Amino acid sequence: MNIDQISNLAASAVVAAIPLMYAGLGELVTEKSGVLNLGVEGMMLMGAVSGYAVTATTNNAWLGVAAAIGAGAAMALLFAFLTLTMLANQVATGLSLTIFGIGLSAYVGKPYTSAAAHTTIAAWPIPGLAHVPVLGPSVFTLTPLGYLAFALFGAVAWFLYRTRAGLVLRSVGESPQVAHSVGFSVVGVRYGATVFGGGMAGLAGGYYSIVYLQLWQEQLTSGRGWIALALVVFATWRPWRLLVGALLFGAVTGLQFYAQGAGVPVPTQFLAMLPYLATIVVLAVISRNPNTIKLNAPASLGKPFFAAG
Repeated sequence: MNIDQISNLAASAVVAAIPLMYAGLGELVTEKSGVLNLGVEGMMLMGAVSGYAVTATTNNAWLGVAAAIGAGAAMALLFAFLTLTMLANQVATGLSLTIFGIGLSAYVGKPYTSAAAHTTIAAWPIPGLAHVPVLGPSVFTLTPLGYLAFALFGAVAWFLYRTRAGLVLRSVGESPQVAHSVGFSVVGVRYGATVFGGGMAGLAGGYYSIVYLQLWQEQLTSGRGWIALALVVFATWRPWRLLVGALLFGAVTGLQFYAQGAGVPVPTQFLAMLPYLATIVVLAVISRNPNTIKLNAPASLGKPFFAAG
């Protein structure tokens, strides 16, 4: 493998990691508030179909991105109403949201399965850095959404660990009763975190349909929402670990495409399942030490909040 092939593989890995970064980061913030939303896959699909439909209709990719974020946020708002206001079970509601998103996106997307979007979001190469071997093609020739994904990790890490609002959000996730007793709106904070997570999942789906694949088809995200959920656990709810995990899974996906292009004598079905196989292996390894998860997971994750007076 020469330097050009390594550069191409690295570039493929980063591009494949970007939607996982968005979806995983949004879910991390949601879970930090104590809300477990398993509907990431459904929100991503609704973001993908909404973003592509608006892009194909208006020939404006940025309007498509806004529609993708709005669709994901709307799905998350529905989830928040059911679980935070109506106190429905978060696990069952999240799974229902995914099933609902799969079906609704397939129905809404029927007219756009063969519709061509004649516009996308072009890459912005950084002069002087774009031609650096390996790093140039992978890090310095991204689209604005690619650069934004990396910037958001710094912004979210700063928000969670360097601001009062981030401290409030984490305190709501750790001990909602104590947060409520000192005057914080537990439900309000959780609504905000959940909608943010939905918006990021919708953006991840929109990235797939508008930028990465530039098409719409049923179940376009191919289960990547579940990988994003697994990444949050893999990262033990730490933003920078999530970034590393997303890049690793992106590398597995990039390796799959490289092997197919290089004509490696391995069935394509086996190569296609590599990212999911890696997910199972990682979760199995992490599960061997449950104390690590218990020490880092928000203490109230998935638990309903009942205001005591």
